[in-house]
Amino acid sequence: MRIWVDCTAAAHPLVLRPIIERLEARGDEVFITAREYGQTVGILDRLGMHYTVVGEHGGASKVAKARALESRSRALAKLVWKQQPELALAHGSVDLAVVCAFLRIASVQMQDYEFANLQRQISFRAATRVLAPEAIPIDRLRKIGAKPKKLVRYPGLKEEYYLYDFVPDEAIIDDLGLDRGKVITVVRPPPETSEYHERNDLYAATVRRLADADGEAQAVIIPRTREQAEAARALGAPNLLIPEQAIDAQSLIACADLVVSAGGTMNREAVALGTPVYTTFSGRMGGVDEVLIHEGRLRVLEDPAELELRKRTDPVGVLNPRDPTFLVASVLGAVSVYP
Repeated sequence: MRIWVDCTAAAHPLVLRPIIERLEARGDEVFITAREYGQTVGILDRLGMHYTVVGEHGGASKVAKARALESRSRALAKLVWKQQPELALAHGSVDLAVVCAFLRIASVQMQDYEFANLQRQISFRAATRVLAPEAIPIDRLRKIGAKPKKLVRYPGLKEEYYLYDFVPDEAIIDDLGLDRGKVITVVRPPPETSEYHERNDLYAATVRRLADADGEAQAVIIPRTREQAEAARALGAPNLLIPEQAIDAQSLIACADLVVSAGGTMNREAVALGTPVYTTFSGRMGGVDEVLIHEGRLRVLEDPAELELRKRTDPVGVLNPRDPTFLVASVLGAVSVYP
């Protein structure tokens, strides 16, 4: 079977890699397209995944997003038409949804955040099958187009599936020149170009708090955009490190003492790896994070002064790895139900 996979954000190569590898192992031919955005392409390169770049992110404004969706979808349609896939897979790619609806290709959308309403309305309604975690209430998923007949719910976190065979490389600490004697903190800025992001000053205040803790802590800031990287470097704080290219962030998180992130995936990677983690996300909290907060595995940061800067002593590794074979079977099942 020929299968098309579209990666439009930095988390997508990580999430989809174990599925792609297992599809290829069973003889399927997979071709990958990628959007130029953040570290998406860099992570694909780091993972050794072959891809074709098509288009880039449209920016924060709705008009720019609409234009980017139209232009990228047109370019993708031409490419995909030549490839003639029987199935398509993405983690929330609206472009893939549009192209699959136009070319009548069976499609699978994975997603674990339910409140990016316009994106989900388009991608879920166009999808043949939707894969979402059990933590998201069914009524929320139904409202945005994931009707029960197309919905497959999986237990746990998506991160527990793609970290199934993950072994942290502790050399990342030395590779980045970090001081093992200090509190190593990983920081992820907010998704400022996303429709569900609401502005606040908590991220900036957190970075200042860490910068002031020079003798006590080091922070690695993993930016989403070039602008975020430049703003962090402009602070000139010697204990703030902003990598120039995509790094093995999962190993860094596993070896770190603390994670502070305004995004979803990095928070949940920390949870899966047992690293203490605070969320500074300012949008509407999704079902997955609601459960993690209730269980005490994810903490909401309201004041940077609340950060507990202390060294970890627990073992490094995945707490609850889950076999991705279940996700592979769910993806392939979309072909049998496609009309």
